[in-house]
Parts: sequence; structure tokens; C-alpha cells
Amino acid sequence: MTCELMARGDSLLHKADPRVKLICALIISFEIVFLRSVTALFFALFFAILTLLLSRLDYKLILRRLLVVNVFVLFMWLLIPWSTPGDLVFSVGPLSVTKEGLSTALSITMKCNAIVIFNMALLSTSTIFALAHALDHLKVPSVLVQLFFFSYRYLHVLEDEYLRIKRAAVVRGFRPGTNLLTYRTYANILGTLFVRSYDRGQRVYWAMTCRGFNGTFWLLSHFHLQTRDFLLMLLMVAFVTFLLIFEWGTICHL
Repeated sequence: MTCELMARGDSLLHKADPRVKLICALIISFEIVFLRSVTALFFALFFAILTLLLSRLDYKLILRRLLVVNVFVLFMWLLIPWSTPGDLVFSVGPLSVTKEGLSTALSITMKCNAIVIFNMALLSTSTIFALAHALDHLKVPSVLVQLFFFSYRYLHVLEDEYLRIKRAAVVRGFRPGTNLLTYRTYANILGTLFVRSYDRGQRVYWAMTCRGFNGTFWLLSHFHLQTRDFLLMLLMVAFVTFLLIFEWGTICHL
């Protein structure tokens, strides 16, 4: 959901306290998951887009990430409408599309996109270090915070190492195909990557130990709530309250 490139900006969300954004993202995500009304989900998606506009992020990066998410949603549309029992809408040979299946697929699609858009707007406007710092301030266990931070940091290192090994194989004449040589080459690449990752991890651990690391990251700076943070919390509370009232009203009407 986050990207260091998106963290550069001067919008209200970029300047907001990461702790507030994490709490808002968590509460909104949980609420959207439990929404059942399609109309309420429409409003959630609408507010998510407004929040995204408020963040003033790069639309090309946003669309690229939404495209990846909706590729998986597309596979869901190929399965759920045809496999959910209910009232028949139309049929194609032995396959039947039901009203309940279409409703379920639409609901999941709207929930998925609303949650992803909200999280991009709220979390991508902060750096990974700021989010890890905020998690520590929110009293998340230190082990989980460190796991989150190091996982993000060294996934990119692993990617660079993999690309380096792959380029070396291509320079030596390797051309991937559907044959035993290709499978053996990729197995060797993965094995080499695993060994180098282990060696890199050991060196990093030794370097940190030599610098006195004992499992604790000492925080030298701290966040301070400002007026814009209270404004953001007020907006999100109003949004959550509106959705709860609308959802409850829809359920009572049914």
C-alpha cells in the first residue's frame, strides 16, 4: 500500500501524524469489511476517492497499483457469479449466473478497491521509517515493528541481488524456455539467492552487534499532535459515523 516515492509531498495527509493515519486506516478498513449495503459501499468508495484527491498523489502510480489489485478481482468475477446458488439471471450452456453471485462479486470488488484506495491515501503519504516509528509509539510489540521494517528494507536488497544474478546468467547466454535446462537454471538462481541472503543477513547482524545493537531501536525524535491531525481525525470519525448510521438504517429498512 505504501511507496517511498508517494511519501514526498506537502498535502494535508503528507503532513499529518503517522499515528493518526494508521489508526484511521485500521478503523476504516475494518468498517468497510463488515458493510453489507451496496449503497453504503458506494459512499465508502466515493469518500475513498475524495481522500485520494486530498492526498494529491501521482495518479499514474495509483492506477498501476489498482490495476494489479483488480487483476485478482477479475478472477473472482470469473468464479463467484457462476458458482453461487440463488436466483437465476442468465445462463450460458450448463453455467448459470445468479443474482446473489453478482451481488457478492460486486460487494467484494467495491470493498477491495475502497480499502486499497483509503490505505494508499493514508499510508503512502508517510515513509516506511515514519510508519515503523508510529507503530512503536502505538505500543506495537518491538519484535513485530522490527520484522516489518527489516522485511521492507531487505526485500529490495533481495530483488537487486536476484536481478544481478539473472543478468549474469543472461550475459552467459541463458535464454529461458520450457525445458529442463531452464528449470535447472532457475533452481540454481534461487539456491544462490538463498545462500547470499543468509550471508548478507549474518553480515548485517554482526555489523549491528558491533555497533552495540541489543534488539531495541532507541527513538530520538517524537511525534506531536497538531491542529491538522485533530481535523483529520474529526473528518474520519464523521465518515465512519455516517457509514454506520446509513448501514444501520438500511438494515432496519430491510
